[in-house]
Amino acid sequence: MNTRIAFASVGFAAALFTLLHAHPCRAQTGTIEGSVIDAAAHEPLANANVTVVGTQAGASSAINGRYRILEVPAGDYAVGASMLGYRDAQLTVTVHEGQVVRLDFLLDSHWLEIPEIVVERVMLTGGLKGIESLPGSAHFISPMELERFDYGDVGRVLRRIPGVNIQEEDGYGLRPNIGLRGSGSERSSKITVMEDGILIAPAPYAAPAAYYFPTVGRMQAVEVRKGSSQIKYGPYTTGGALNLISTQIPSQLSGRFDLLAGGDDSHVVRANIGTSFKHAGFLLETYQSGTDGFKQIDGGGTSGFEKRDYLGKIRLSTDSKARVYQEVTLKLGRATESSDETYLGLTDADFAVTPSRRYAASQADRMSTEQSQVVARHVIRASAAVDVTTTLYRTDFSRNWYKLDAVRSVDGAAAVRIGQVLAKPSDYIDELDILLGSTSENDDALLVKANNRSYYARGVQSVVGVGLSTRQTRHEFELGIRVHEDEIDRFQWNDQYRMADGIMVRTFEGIPGSESNRVERARATSGFLQYRLVYGRLTFVPGVRYEHVSLRRLDYGRDDVMRTGVDLSRRTNSVDSWIPGVGLDVDIAAGLHAFAGVHRGFAPPDSRDGTRPESSLNYELGGRLLNGMLQAEAVLFYTDYSNLLGADLAASGGEGTTNQFNGGAVDVHGLELSAAYDLGMLSRRGYSFPLRAHYTFTSAQFKNSFESDFEPWATVREGDDLPYVPRHQFGASFGLETRRFSIDLSGEYTGKMRTNASQGDYVDEQSTDAHLTMDFAASYRVSRRVRIVGRVLNLTDVEYVAARRPAGIRPGLPRRLVIGIKTIL
Repeated sequence: MNTRIAFASVGFAAALFTLLHAHPCRAQTGTIEGSVIDAAAHEPLANANVTVVGTQAGASSAINGRYRILEVPAGDYAVGASMLGYRDAQLTVTVHEGQVVRLDFLLDSHWLEIPEIVVERVMLTGGLKGIESLPGSAHFISPMELERFDYGDVGRVLRRIPGVNIQEEDGYGLRPNIGLRGSGSERSSKITVMEDGILIAPAPYAAPAAYYFPTVGRMQAVEVRKGSSQIKYGPYTTGGALNLISTQIPSQLSGRFDLLAGGDDSHVVRANIGTSFKHAGFLLETYQSGTDGFKQIDGGGTSGFEKRDYLGKIRLSTDSKARVYQEVTLKLGRATESSDETYLGLTDADFAVTPSRRYAASQADRMSTEQSQVVARHVIRASAAVDVTTTLYRTDFSRNWYKLDAVRSVDGAAAVRIGQVLAKPSDYIDELDILLGSTSENDDALLVKANNRSYYARGVQSVVGVGLSTRQTRHEFELGIRVHEDEIDRFQWNDQYRMADGIMVRTFEGIPGSESNRVERARATSGFLQYRLVYGRLTFVPGVRYEHVSLRRLDYGRDDVMRTGVDLSRRTNSVDSWIPGVGLDVDIAAGLHAFAGVHRGFAPPDSRDGTRPESSLNYELGGRLLNGMLQAEAVLFYTDYSNLLGADLAASGGEGTTNQFNGGAVDVHGLELSAAYDLGMLSRRGYSFPLRAHYTFTSAQFKNSFESDFEPWATVREGDDLPYVPRHQFGASFGLETRRFSIDLSGEYTGKMRTNASQGDYVDEQSTDAHLTMDFAASYRVSRRVRIVGRVLNLTDVEYVAARRPAGIRPGLPRRLVIGIKTIL
C-alpha cells in the first residue's frame, strides 16, 4: 500500500511540476500560419513544405493551402516554402511571445529543369501564368487538378476541357481516342501528341495511330492548345496539340509513395524520389497499375491489364549565375503492358441484358507492348537576350495484339469479319453462334490475327529564342528546326481455331509475316519562324511553319517471309507545305483579354501516290478572364477543310490497311465555354469551394457527296455529320476543401454521336447513347505527410453505349470504388 502511495505521490508531483511550468514555456513561443497560393491562378496549393530555416520546425500545407507551425520560439526567422513544380520562396518574419503571425506565400510555377525563358521552347502554355496572354485557346491542368481525382485514364482527365472529343473504348483509356474540335479521334491520330515537348506517338508520320500513349498517372501536368498551336507544334496542326509534362526534378530532397486498391482487384502503385544539388539533380519514378477487368468472358478468364512504367532523369548544369548558363538533362523511360483486350463487342440484344459480357471467342485475345525512350536536352543561355534549346530523342515501341479478326461457319468458306457479324447479326446467325461459344463443325472457324508490329522514331530539334526590349515594346523571335525519321514494321500472321463447347482450340499456327509483311518509313524536315510583338496592351504573333515529308513503303509480300525481295513492291509519296498563321491578343483590363487567330491546318498523307495532305483554314475568336477569383473563357471557332483525311484502321471498324482516304470539303464550327470560381473567396473560414463548368457545341458536316472505301464514311451525302463528334458536351464539378479533408463531385454529359456519316434523326443502331456520368473523390489528411484517399467512378452506375467500333457495342466503365493511402517525403 505504501509503495502505491509513493508512486502516486511521485506521479502527482511530476504532473504538478509539468502544469506549473508548461504555461511560462509556451508563453515564450508563438505561431506562424498562413496560406500557400499559386501566384498565377490564385489557387491554394496542397502539400507544399513550409519550414523555419535553421530549425526543425515546419509544416505542410493542407488541401485548402493553409499551414500552421506551432511553438516557434520568439525571434527573427527566415521561413521558406517549396513544392514540386514551383520555385522556392523565402520570407522573413518576427515571432512574438504568445502571438500568431500570418505569412502567405505566392509560388511561381517552374515546370521544367531549365531557365524560365526556355519554358516557352518546350511547353505549350508556360503554365497558368503563361496562358494569360496567349493569342488562342489553351488549357493547363495543374498538379492540384490532377490530384483531385487522380485518374489513370487520360480521357477522364481531358473531359473537363471544352473542345476535346473523346471516344471511349476499353473503359480504362489504354489506347485513347482523342480529337480536338471535330478533327477525328481514331487512335488520337489527328492531333500532335507530345511528352515534355517531344513527339511521343510510335511513328507520328508513317503510322500516327497511337497504340502507345504515355501513362497519365505519372504526369505532373497536362497542356492542351487549340487554334494557336499550328505554327510551333506539328505535324498535325488542324485541331491542336496535347503535351503531357512528366514529373520534374525537385529543387530539394522530396518524394512520394501512393498505394491504392479497388474492385476487380485493381491496384495502383506510384513512387518517386529526387533532389537537386548546386550543379546536378536527379529523379527516379515508377508507376504501376492493373486490374482483372470488369467484363465477364463466357467460360471464365480475366479482361484486365497490367502496366509497368519506369522513369529516370539526370541534370547537370553550370552555376545559375554564370555569364553563359548551360544545362544538360537526360531522360530515360521504359513502359510495358499486358492487357486482355479485344475488338469483339456485343450485339444490341446482348448489351441490353448484360452490358459487361464478353463472348467466348475473345478468350485468347491479348495485347503485349514494350516502349522505351531516350531524350537528351541541352540548354544554353548565351546572354539575357539569346537562348538555344536542342533536344535529341529516340523512342522504340513493339507490340503484338493477338486478337480475333474473323469467323467462318463452313469449312473453306470466306471468313466474315467480326464487325460485319455484329453489325447485322440476323444475317450471320451461324457465325454469331460460334462467337458465343457453340461448337464449330470446321477447324478453321476462328481466325485470330497476331498484329505484330515494331516502331521507332528518332530525331533532333532545336529552338533559338531571341528577345529584345525597348521602352514600350518587346520583340521576341523563335526559330525552330526538326529533322525526324520514323518507321513501322508489320510482320503479322493468322492462327486458326475451332470452338469446342466454349473453349478455343488452336488447329493451325501461322507463319510470322504470312499475313502482312511490310515496312513504312517517313523522313521529315520541319521548321518554323514565329515573331511575337508586345506593344503596350497589344500582343501580335505572326509566324510560318514548313513541312517536308517523304514517305516510302516496302511490301515484301506474304510469301517472302525471309524478305529476300523476290516479290517486293514499292510505293512513295512526298509533300511540301507552308503553314502560315497569325494571332492577336488585346489586354483589355487587368486579367481580361480578347484574342483572335487565323491559321492553316495540315496533316501529312500516307505513302500512296496521289493521296493529298489534309488542308484547312482555322479561325477563332474569343475572350479570357483570369482575375484570381474567377477564371473564364469563351471561344468561337470555325474550321474550313478543303480536304479531310480518314485512315482505314481496324480500331475504327475498317480492315486495318492504314490507307488514307481523301474526304473532301468539311465544315466544322462551334462554341466553347468554361468557367471556374472559388466560392470560398467569399468566406473567412479558410475553406475552399471550387466550382467549375464547361460547355462545347460542335457542328461537323461534309460539304460534298461521294463514295468512300473508308467504312465509317461509306456513302456520303452533302450535309452528313462526321461520325463520333458529339454536338453537345457539358460538365461541372463542385468541391469542399478544408485543412483536414476534401470532397469533389464531378459530372460529365456527352450527347449522342453518330457512328457513321449520316444526317437527320438519330438511329439507335448507328449511334452511341447520350449519357451523364458522375465521379466522386474524397481525401482525409491523417498527418503532415499522410493522406487517405478514395474515389468512386461512375457514381450512379450508368450503363451506356460508349462506341460501336471496332466491332459491336462497347460499354462504358461501370461503377468502381478505389481507396488508398498517399505519403510524401
